[in-house]
Amino acid sequence: MRRLLIRPGAIGDFLVSLPAMESLRADYTEVWCAEQNVPLARFADRAGSIVTNGLDRLGLTFAEDVVERLRDFDDIVSWYGSKRPDFRALVATLGLPFRFVEALPRNCHAVEFYNRQAVELGASHPARIPRLDVPRIPRTFAAIHPFASSKNKQAPMEWFGNIAQRLDMPVRWLAGPEEHLPGAVTVSNLHELACLLAGARVFIGNDSGITHLAASVGTPVLAVFRSSDPTFWTPRGLAITSKFP
Repeated sequence: MRRLLIRPGAIGDFLVSLPAMESLRADYTEVWCAEQNVPLARFADRAGSIVTNGLDRLGLTFAEDVVERLRDFDDIVSWYGSKRPDFRALVATLGLPFRFVEALPRNCHAVEFYNRQAVELGASHPARIPRLDVPRIPRTFAAIHPFASSKNKQAPMEWFGNIAQRLDMPVRWLAGPEEHLPGAVTVSNLHELACLLAGARVFIGNDSGITHLAASVGTPVLAVFRSSDPTFWTPRGLAITSKFP
């Protein structure tokens, strides 16, 4: 069985669906996802980006190369295109073995939502906590990432500064490639960043993909929620969540 898993979305979206995807492993498993998430798909035999594999060209331009690539698979589980009737109709017309699943969770925590999907697709016993396999190293510092995908998810920088001053351990501030914070550590490869976070005694951040990344390597997490709902997005693991006033 050759299976393709197509998982678009941001870092957190990918990580909360990781147990479901891992439970869907076949004899050969390939993952197509956002470029930044490719290093996190280490359970797969091969991983690549949705754009690099040309999926976004399907239905827009001549994409016979993409169609032939998709025909290599016996089963395609796709969160991509689940809300696009035109795309669903196209792949059905082409006779491609797509099975579509909803991309956005509802009624329960995101991990449980995607796990239920996996069980309905034939998987058994998905893990309840996303876990990345990284080397174990001594935990010696606090990691703080004060950013998120949108401003309305971010607690004030002053709040993080006050927390940092109260910690009785070295603090490493983190920033993404497009986030500006003087003196912060920037690691663009997410697996390398996960290896770094495995050395943190505690991680403090907003509701963001990096917060989920820290939880996935077993680091205790303090996650601050403002506009989003922790009912669906609380990091799974050793996490404390707080609604910021």
